[in-house]
Amino acid sequence: QVQLVESGGGLVQPGGSLRLSCAASGFTLDYYALGWFRQAPGKEREGVLCIGASNSSTYYSDSVKDRFTISRDNAKNTVYLQMNNLKPEAAAVYYCAAPELSFCPTVYEYEYWGQGSQVTVAS
Repeated sequence: QVQLVESGGGLVQPGGSLRLSCAASGFTLDYYALGWFRQAPGKEREGVLCIGASNSSTYYSDSVKDRFTISRDNAKNTVYLQMNNLKPEAAAVYYCAAPELSFCPTVYEYEYWGQGSQVTVAS
């Protein structure tokens, strides 16, 4: 049974940093890519970035380049999203998702989803 569980969300001030975690179970994470998505109220869900099994990264959103990074710890079966210099526009529910692929695909090819973690950016 594939499960993805996000954690680490919360309230942060503009310019602050936050790290989200995605713990995977039911499959061997080191063989698969994993992506992060976000959805703001009243908006469609959008892709943020992805990490492949080879540790290569793909940015789906230009707005987070040089501020967000993704990494994995295969021993812990966990993927992380490090968010620095957060802007109010980054406030959203963040989801991790997995495709049945070892490399980062398009945003339409993800099969498994976590429940989401709320990130609030405010003074």
